[in-house]
Amino acid sequence: MSLKEKTMREEARAAIIEALKNGYIGYYADLHDHVFNSDYYIIRTSEAKEALEEYGIWDAIGKVKTYEEDNFDKIYTDLSDPVRVINMLYYIIGEEVLCEMLDNSETLSENWNNPADEETNAKILEELGE
Repeated sequence: MSLKEKTMREEARAAIIEALKNGYIGYYADLHDHVFNSDYYIIRTSEAKEALEEYGIWDAIGKVKTYEEDNFDKIYTDLSDPVRVINMLYYIIGEEVLCEMLDNSETLSENWNNPADEETNAKILEELGE
């Protein structure tokens, strides 16, 4: 795992934790979409290129390509656009991190199809060591 991937995973975890701490009230099954599909990770091309170089350009493209083919049977991300690639990569990493959190939080797993509330968020955060 590259240092950039480790950093992105930490940032994704922090973003999920922040959403829960800030009173997320949607369904837990929609938490990933709320956190990773409502804003951009990186918006400047120069920053995106730098991030992709740190991650490994071909590794990033390969991960995005594989994910989209496996999940959508088609590649939707413009792989020639660094901003689109890095944002999709962050989206994918966010999904992986959330799946790890599901494995580590019985409360999150049990409430996956339920709307979030302050009490349940607090219990999830406690189970995750936050």
